[in-house]
Amino acid sequence: MPTPLRLAFAGTPDFAARHLDRLMSGPHRLAAVLTQPDRPAGRGKRLQPSPVKSLAMEANLPVWQPDTLKTSEAEQVLAEFELDLLIVVAYGLILPANVLAIPALGCLNVHASLLPRWRGAAPVQRAIEAGDTETGVSIMAMEAGLDTGPVLMSRRLDIRSDHTSGQLLSELATVGAEALADSLDQIETLIAKAAPQQDDCATYAHKIDKTEGDLNWYASAEELARRIRAFQPQPGCYTHLDDERIKILAASAETGGAGQPSGQILSADENGLRVSCGEGVLVITEAQLPGAKGQPIAALINGHRDLLRAGRQMTSLARS
Repeated sequence: MPTPLRLAFAGTPDFAARHLDRLMSGPHRLAAVLTQPDRPAGRGKRLQPSPVKSLAMEANLPVWQPDTLKTSEAEQVLAEFELDLLIVVAYGLILPANVLAIPALGCLNVHASLLPRWRGAAPVQRAIEAGDTETGVSIMAMEAGLDTGPVLMSRRLDIRSDHTSGQLLSELATVGAEALADSLDQIETLIAKAAPQQDDCATYAHKIDKTEGDLNWYASAEELARRIRAFQPQPGCYTHLDDERIKILAASAETGGAGQPSGQILSADENGLRVSCGEGVLVITEAQLPGAKGQPIAALINGHRDLLRAGRQMTSLARS
């Protein structure tokens, strides 16, 4: 049985909550849970707690929601916890160097990529978008740089050709939670043997701008299909047809379509909406019209046959 550690946990979304839940069932003691302040959400824009806060409150764990950790007051609060480790998973606030040095054994981060590939804000989405066939999680000792610290442990996971970022992130949460628990059981040995990252192999997963979801039909069908999977469920991909903005929820790529204008609907039936691209054809199988729920294309065609008929032209707002 490993010696119980005194921990604090810092995280915000459901991905982080899955890791906190695993820690709560282990031998280590949670002195506090840090999460971002409540944010407005939903139609009423009422303040909503993060998934991490909700889970911590259910378990009667003390919750702290600072706006920033870049103050002497925040440093003092953390020091009073007398931590062995601070665990950070998708927290969303920067930890300054003074904070990283407070816990006796430092700070650990669970990052959803095989570092040094895809450092940064959106590693899961960028891996799918780039066509990677493999990803994973890395347990990293944090330092001042962006995801640059030495890696204590990594676990790999294949990326399937039908993976959306939502599905992949859920699977990585399971893998990451177990990797984190395993790493804590042998933490001092892993810290001593941690491998520095090879900076010359690093790639960066830049934060996603919502405008990236505007499909450029001059790109290849394969690129567009990957982006749709990468941006599902958030922030989503879309196109324009007349004055309608149509959200594309699921699609695949096929060859053909040469000589047809990019963005033109080639055919529309129960098998999908086939749209010509710069290279190949994108077959849209699920979409969403404004004010409606997402539907299979067969159902959408039945209700909007003229809008979605062959010969119509889809456009990108950025290129119109």
